[in-house]
Amino acid sequence: MEFSVNKIVLNKIAQEVGVTEQQTSETLLLLEEGGTVPFIARYRKEATGNLDEVQIRNIDEKRVYYRELIERKVVILKTIEEQGKLTPELKARIDGCYEKNELEDLYLPYKPKRKTKASVATEKGLEPLAKFIYEQIPPENAGDNAIDVFAAEFINKEKLVASADDAIEGALHIIAEWVSENAGFRKVLREMMLRDGMVISRVIKGREGDKTKFEMYYDFREPVAVIPSHRMLAIRRGAEEEVLTFSIDMDEDKALSFLRGQIIRDFTSVFVPYLEKSIKDSYQRLLNPSIQTEVRIVLKNRADEEAIKVFDENLKNLLLSPPAGAITVIGIDPGMRTGCKVAVVSETGRLLENTTIYPTEPRNDIAGASKTLMTLIQKYKISGIAIGNGTGSRETESFVRNMLREQKIGGIFCAVVSEAGASVYSASDMARDEFPDLDLTVRGAISIARRLQDPLAELVKIDPKSIGVGQYQHDVDQKRLKAGLDGTVESCVNRVGVDLNTASFALLRYVAGINESVAKRVVKYREENGAFRLRQSLLKVSGFGEKTFLQSAGFLRIKGGDNPLDSTAVHPESYPVVERIASSLGIKAPELLENIKVIQTIDIKQFVDDKAGVYTLSDIREELLKPGRDPREKFTAATFREDVKGITDLQEGMVLEGTVTNVTNFGAFVDIGVHQDGLVHISELSNKFIKDPKEAVRVGEVVKVKVLAVDVPMKRISLSRKALLSPVPAAGAGTTKKADRKEPQKPPVQRSMADKFAALKARFGKN
Repeated sequence: MEFSVNKIVLNKIAQEVGVTEQQTSETLLLLEEGGTVPFIARYRKEATGNLDEVQIRNIDEKRVYYRELIERKVVILKTIEEQGKLTPELKARIDGCYEKNELEDLYLPYKPKRKTKASVATEKGLEPLAKFIYEQIPPENAGDNAIDVFAAEFINKEKLVASADDAIEGALHIIAEWVSENAGFRKVLREMMLRDGMVISRVIKGREGDKTKFEMYYDFREPVAVIPSHRMLAIRRGAEEEVLTFSIDMDEDKALSFLRGQIIRDFTSVFVPYLEKSIKDSYQRLLNPSIQTEVRIVLKNRADEEAIKVFDENLKNLLLSPPAGAITVIGIDPGMRTGCKVAVVSETGRLLENTTIYPTEPRNDIAGASKTLMTLIQKYKISGIAIGNGTGSRETESFVRNMLREQKIGGIFCAVVSEAGASVYSASDMARDEFPDLDLTVRGAISIARRLQDPLAELVKIDPKSIGVGQYQHDVDQKRLKAGLDGTVESCVNRVGVDLNTASFALLRYVAGINESVAKRVVKYREENGAFRLRQSLLKVSGFGEKTFLQSAGFLRIKGGDNPLDSTAVHPESYPVVERIASSLGIKAPELLENIKVIQTIDIKQFVDDKAGVYTLSDIREELLKPGRDPREKFTAATFREDVKGITDLQEGMVLEGTVTNVTNFGAFVDIGVHQDGLVHISELSNKFIKDPKEAVRVGEVVKVKVLAVDVPMKRISLSRKALLSPVPAAGAGTTKKADRKEPQKPPVQRSMADKFAALKARFGKN
């Protein structure tokens, strides 16, 4: 394996991830062998030293980075060698380079390029004159006109060098290019711009009076080193929409002073005026634009990374939202003119019946709608009613709650669920394949019902970008975004585990080691042969080989099968270990499940061998205590105020309950049941200073908020949690968690004010 023998790369990855070389080496080996991150994290803890998924994914990302860098080195070395310019010194510098930017800097002088002022001058034979000026070594007894004298030797009318001044001008163009292509100079200036540069945005001329969501950036500046991702992405979007223009400015005098100090040997020599002219030309015409482009890319990558991280975290929390469970549910997709589509879904997610009711304007058929719902409730023994949060949601919810109250129906709960992405699913090939004869809105009602039962199982059918829990997701690198989101979905699916006999192919495709085609074959086999009775039966599925089985089996559950261990997260490769433990206690393996008294007597150390270490045995013990446990929290639903159905019903000071729908770098959006999410700015999320809204809330969380301000025409709602939270105890007062004992810090004035102004001016979280 390439990385196992490259000690430098191995050491770099270990240092960058913050783990040992041994852990890095073992993890790289498992990844190179085709191991998936969930499998390695869960079932290869002895090899990795108990690394978690985040650390393993980081190692995997570094593995890709260094592999690409090494492959690029090979191409660069070959190209330079073909030019006959590869010296031992240059080869050593390239071999010892482990930064992509620096590698490209080393390659820059040898990179094929279009015709430049320097290349034209070189074709005219002016390179010796350029070397004479750049090396600053005048001939003996040369006077102040040594440069002019030497330059005159290069006059050649055929090559369009008409005078000594023409020759000098061409030589200075060559020097300017040398300066701009010096890897050392570029590195220092790049670091200088990243450290001291300033992002400056201005409104495009002629649009000064326009009211746009980019108003706060019409005359804006913030240091490159600290500008947060959401502001950088907002500025970039403003530029793309031709509202803003932006640049990255740096102190030119400081940059020129550095270059002069590196290039000019004697500031009293005759070469100084020529070199200063060339240095300034190089910086203004070549270096600054080039370095600025690189820093823009760095800022873009940094902003993308942060935005994707926010999206990943929000998506994870949404996917891991508490499920209502295997209950029979009525799903209602609210509608006004066209009515509310109703779908009854069984505890396994199967459609039982669908219809349409008209309890809202313009028909107001309350009696007919009540009769229809009552019939369905009695016929199918309904446990819950899920209502989508789209147009007509509050009116529909009010009708349902009144009906349940008037009919004195107990034991049925009503919950409003997010419709985000439901329309995308309804129109997808997956939905058409599942329900070819149903209308889009009926498919939507089915999806709404299933989201209540199990959010994870239903949301995996939708492109994560359509779920609406990110910021600027359409502006970031789409390849990186997809990789990040796919990794998040994979992590969540495998963390929860999948019921092999009920899971759709959309869910199965995210199980470690299983791709979409294999997932479809598993479903087809199940349909043709009936429910799986044993995990081992998966090997009968076409294309499901030993390698796929190894990676996936531990995450697939079979309830009520022939082997009770198949319902747990214990991997089949560890079944012999469980049997050894049971045998030592004089019982059979299935008798260990949930047998707390017996399990607590087990000394796992006595069962350690080359196949199962302490980490594996500890996991087995925990799984035997709670077999197939669901890591998600208990289901709860927000209760909306019945007297608040629209934004016009809101009043300052109202306290409402709602669900967090999106968390961004500047705050959190909360659905309070008025069709327009309210914003809790970061400064209103907590009684103590927080740097990141994720410290205070998460997507899917039910929270109480206070209305601060309402702008009906602009549909903006400002909310706060501060007044509803317990005050932060004074230092030394009572006992608090370690994290709460930190002295509250004052947020930077510019950051807080800019963020607050931005939040009130525009809703950046809605794309």
